[in-house]
Amino acid sequence: MTTQLTRLSLAALLASLTLTAIPSFAASPLQTTSAPGYYRIMIGAYEVTALSDGTVDLPVDQLLTNITPEAVKAELAASFETAPLETSDNAFLINTGDKLILVDTGAGSLFGPTLGKLLANLEASGYRPDQIDEVLVTHMHPDHIGGLAADGKAVFPNAIVHAAKADADYWLSQANLDAAPDAQKGFFQGAIASFQPYVDTRRLETFDAPTEFAPGVHSVALPGHTAGHSGFLVESEGQSLLIWGDVVHVEAIQFAHPGVTIAFDSDASQAASERGKEFADVAAHGSLIAGAHLPFPGLGHVRRQGGAYQWVPANYSVMR
Repeated sequence: MTTQLTRLSLAALLASLTLTAIPSFAASPLQTTSAPGYYRIMIGAYEVTALSDGTVDLPVDQLLTNITPEAVKAELAASFETAPLETSDNAFLINTGDKLILVDTGAGSLFGPTLGKLLANLEASGYRPDQIDEVLVTHMHPDHIGGLAADGKAVFPNAIVHAAKADADYWLSQANLDAAPDAQKGFFQGAIASFQPYVDTRRLETFDAPTEFAPGVHSVALPGHTAGHSGFLVESEGQSLLIWGDVVHVEAIQFAHPGVTIAFDSDASQAASERGKEFADVAAHGSLIAGAHLPFPGLGHVRRQGGAYQWVPANYSVMR
């Protein structure tokens, strides 16, 4: 009995020593950042890098139109989401082998502290802003053009910037700024400030769609969200990608209800009509899509589902 007690006591002592000898890391601080926000795919011979500018919480129950706030909340709940909705802001870099072409530049400092990450992610992806040859602008809202300039200087010092003439005529107009309601003046002021360094150096060029910027890279008119809202089609070796800007803002709602618009639309009726046409076309052709506000990296396909549509995210792939 004494031997057995001795053994039990020794076992308990060893267990105690073992437990106290193992340090605890449970009190380590939380790591509140994710991996660098870039993701690459190949379109034929062209490399396309999706770049995250960050996310922003949007009160979509208040912003979406042609739908009630109650219906918005119900649709979001069905996708396990809530309002305000954390919404991605994506840009896309095309490397043709001869040119580096950046589609949109993120928000810079124009849309709050949770955006403005594009430059960090561009550099994390292996590129520098001074290497960019062309910047293509889908439209002149602040979350797409704020990254063009910082402290009054061009962020992309060697780039030619291309924007649709209809958008440039509207958003860069001092007369339109003066006439705008106070709530909208910031949109004009942000656009003018963002483009000014390129205007001053004659490196802003306007276009009417369709315009080709490199072999297999050309603009597609997608008006409604703004007068000059544009997509960019990338084609190489029989493969293609349509970068469609703001055709969709809320994946959980607008694919099922293409008629739902958003307060930021310049012409809501035209935006809804254009979205319906694009959904039908890309679903029929199985096109690969890149969206500015689809969950990062914003790449996938659209398929018809009954009388509506469904977003099908692209399968994750590593470059090899």
